[in-house]
Amino acid sequence: MSTEAGEMEGKATAATRLLSLDAFRGITVAGMILVNNPGTWGAIYSPLAHADWHGWTPTDLVFPFFLFIVGVAISLALGRRAEGTGSRRDLYLKILRRSAVIFALGIILAGFPYFELSTIRIPGVLQRIAVCYLLASVIFLNTSWRAQALITAALLVVYCLLMTLVPVPGYGPGDLASKEWNLAAYIDRAVFGRHVWAQAKVYDPEGLLSTIPALATTLTGVLTGRWLRSRETHTGKVAGMFVAGAVCVVVGWAWGFWFPVNKALWTSSYVLLTTGLALQFLAFCYWLIDIKGYRRWALPFVIFGVNALAVYFLTGIAADLLGTIKVAAADGQQVSLQQLIYQNLFATWAAPKFASLLYAVCFVLVWLGLMAILYRKKIFIKV
Repeated sequence: MSTEAGEMEGKATAATRLLSLDAFRGITVAGMILVNNPGTWGAIYSPLAHADWHGWTPTDLVFPFFLFIVGVAISLALGRRAEGTGSRRDLYLKILRRSAVIFALGIILAGFPYFELSTIRIPGVLQRIAVCYLLASVIFLNTSWRAQALITAALLVVYCLLMTLVPVPGYGPGDLASKEWNLAAYIDRAVFGRHVWAQAKVYDPEGLLSTIPALATTLTGVLTGRWLRSRETHTGKVAGMFVAGAVCVVVGWAWGFWFPVNKALWTSSYVLLTTGLALQFLAFCYWLIDIKGYRRWALPFVIFGVNALAVYFLTGIAADLLGTIKVAAADGQQVSLQQLIYQNLFATWAAPKFASLLYAVCFVLVWLGLMAILYRKKIFIKV
C-alpha cells in the first residue's frame, strides 16, 4: 500500500466522481466492521449474524454490496482511462498488480499473527474481491454492455445448473440442504483441503465454484456504472436503477423457490436479490446526495469510503491483535485484551446482546476517528 497527500491520484475527477458511491462504500465497510467485531460471538442480535444456511439477514447484504460497488467503480474509473490516450498494456499491468496486492493482503489477514502454513485459509473476502476485480476489469475492457449482460446471465444460469444437476461423487446431484455434500463444498475440499474456513471445515463461503456467481455480482455493478456514465438525465438514472432493482428482487425471490437464497453458496437467486437491493440503495444515495445535495450526513461514511480497503485490512489486524494479546484479569486468569475490554467496559452494566453491540459500535467509532485524521490531512491509502 502507498499513502498520498493531496487529491487522490488515479481517482475520478471532481466532475465524474460520485460522492454517493463513496458514501455507499463507506456504509458497507462500516457494516463489515460492525458485524465482524461483536463484544462476544455468544451474544449477538440476529440481524447482525449471517443466516445459518438458506435465507438471508441484513448482514448477508454486506459482501455482495461491496462487490457490486467494486463493479460500479470499474466502469467509472477504467472507463475514463480506457477512453484516454494511455497504453492499454500499462492499464492491464495496473489491474494485475492491484489484484495481486489485494489477494496478498487477504492471505496476510488470514494467516496473521501465527501464519500456520499447513492450515492457512486460501479463499477469503479480499481474495474474492481480487479475483472478481481482475476478471470483471478484463471483461469490461474487452466487451460491450450487451456482452457483459449476456455473460452475467450465463454465469448465473450455468452456476445454477452445475449446483443442481452435477452429481457429487457418492451423493448425487443438487444436495443444497447439506453444508458438506453440495458441489461447491466438495470442490473446495478437493482443491483446498485443510485450507478452507476453519469454522466451517467442510466448505468455504468464499470458495472456488461460488466465485462464478460472485463475478456476476461484480458485473451487475459494472453495468450499473455504465448506466451512471450514460447521457441519461439524473432523474432517469435514478428511475432506471429503482426499476431494475425491483425487477432483480422479484426475479431473485421467485428463483429462490428452485435455487434457494444462500450467501454461503452465493446462489443465483441470492445474486439477483442482493443486486436489486444494492441498485435501489445506490439510487437512493445518488438522488439524496448527488442530485438533492444533502451531503453533510454522509461525511462519516465518505471518510470510510475513500479509505475502504485500508480500514478493512487494518481493523482485521487490530481485531486479531486484541484477541491474541493476553493480559491478567482481576482474578489472575489470563484473558485476551479484547475480552478484558469487553468484560470491564460493557458487560458489567449492559445486557449481553446490547453490550456486545455497544462494543462493536465503539470499535467502529474508534476507527472512524482514526480515518478522520487521515481524511483531514488528505491522506488516502490505495494499492
